[in-house]
Amino acid sequence: MAASMGVSRFHKWSNGQLLKYFRRKLTPSLRGTGTSAAVCQPRPDHEDAGKTFVVLQEERRERAERSVLISCPSKTSEKKVLKFLSKHGAINNCFFYDGYGTYAVVEFANRDGIHSLHEATSLPSVLHEASVPFKSRLLNLKGNGVDQSNGPTSLKLHTQTSPPINDLIQRLAAEESIDQQLHSLTSTLELTNENVALRFLVCSLIKDIAGAFFPECTIRPFGSTVNGFGKLGCDLDLFLDLDSVSGSSTKRPSGLSVEYQVKRVASERTVTQSVLSVVGEGLEQFAPGCVGVQKILNARCPLVRFSHQPSGFQCDLTANNRVAMKSSELLWLLSRVDERVRCLVFMVRSWARVHGITSSIPGPWITNFSLSMLVVFFLQGRSPPILPTLDQLRDLASPADKCVIEGNDCTIVSDLTKIQLEQNTEPLETLLQEFFEFYSTFPFNRMSINIRKGKQVHKPEAAALHIQNPFEAGQNVSKNVNAAQLERLVALCRESAWLLAHGGVSVPPSTVRVASSGVAKAAPWGVAALLLPSVAEAAGVKGRRKKKREPASERIKSLLQSLNKPGKK
Repeated sequence: MAASMGVSRFHKWSNGQLLKYFRRKLTPSLRGTGTSAAVCQPRPDHEDAGKTFVVLQEERRERAERSVLISCPSKTSEKKVLKFLSKHGAINNCFFYDGYGTYAVVEFANRDGIHSLHEATSLPSVLHEASVPFKSRLLNLKGNGVDQSNGPTSLKLHTQTSPPINDLIQRLAAEESIDQQLHSLTSTLELTNENVALRFLVCSLIKDIAGAFFPECTIRPFGSTVNGFGKLGCDLDLFLDLDSVSGSSTKRPSGLSVEYQVKRVASERTVTQSVLSVVGEGLEQFAPGCVGVQKILNARCPLVRFSHQPSGFQCDLTANNRVAMKSSELLWLLSRVDERVRCLVFMVRSWARVHGITSSIPGPWITNFSLSMLVVFFLQGRSPPILPTLDQLRDLASPADKCVIEGNDCTIVSDLTKIQLEQNTEPLETLLQEFFEFYSTFPFNRMSINIRKGKQVHKPEAAALHIQNPFEAGQNVSKNVNAAQLERLVALCRESAWLLAHGGVSVPPSTVRVASSGVAKAAPWGVAALLLPSVAEAAGVKGRRKKKREPASERIKSLLQSLNKPGKK
């Protein structure tokens, strides 16, 4: 984090010195697209190394409380914006991005900066309509007749979405090995520090609305935003934490005590539905930037779904969902044990999405969480193991790590240094191929995935795919998956394993093809080839409505013919 910059220092510097300072201090490092293994290591090492999941999330939440989101004019001078805002307080960090217009995320050194900015901010004047006078930290910067185009206007805009699949394939095709491709895939798709900061800021803005009804509540992100496997453009899952309000964890002292009078209702589910209904109404009526609010209160897990337009995030707000928060912590912990974990999960998720194994539409498709469980289970079974079992993580936990949620033991170690495993040096290429081989022959018809024990167990139910919930032993996280979707997954695993084993995706990286535009491009190979739709067609999964298998793709046919030629073995 850049050092705080006092207001007085700005007035002593020339414009050129000020701009250079901000560029040096406020511009985060460029996203790596290189091929070294370092790009896949936990990031950023200098900020969060040695910190627990809870401490890291709390620091990010506190920084978001000191931040504002500002819509800027189309022609904006970074120097002028920062100089103007610095009058209200020292700035720790600032970055710009392009969403529905140009936006700036500005983190002040303390909340006094936000208070000062609010004091100088007015409500907009509108004609022929009314506006809700809600003073949030989502602001508009107005030029008021001042020419913003004076001086440098070229902003460094930080991307908030992943690249198109064709661009990704070309980037991967230019790498020199499959291991390098997997590292490049991860560094290209992973959430940036800026995107994570924006996500925590959105949570903080939503908390300002919910706090009107529940002053001590907290909005926490969970899922892909915090578990280490988030992809640029993924949805934002929010958890409305009322635990500090309810006082459920407070020990009652002996003797006299005082408790709040509360409204009593039939069940905890009724409370959750009522709370979300009220907060959802507040978002719809008063929250600037929140559109398309849907209150889905009769679902198994009641939620409020909406779009946060300034950030571009699709948001799902739930309450009373503490097990999901703990699952996020578990995945984050496992992602830090070994750098290869993230690379494999990113690859498997991308591969599944390209070929229609996962979907953003609810239905019988396997979820990203279930795919992550498959990768974790596979890595637990290596010799020596790359990941510990959940029981081992529980046994390493200290008394302070003890966690029981709704009668479920959710205890896991928080100190990463306690996890000591025998060194496994298998390359990513080997792990990827054997992952596909492992699940192309896995006895899904009778066995279940159990990461708590790290071994196969007999299925307790007749579901097509059974993956035991890490913290709720009686729950199957893949219960929605039907036999047809499981068959498609197995078929694709079989096809991908065969291609990797027989060299069907291995061609010299120097081989190029000329596109219709006349520009030479690297021919897709390795991981890039596995992300081509032709692999899905070869596995007979081109269309979800087609029951009959499609014939093998032309590329697969050519490969088979070459293998059958005289002299080929």
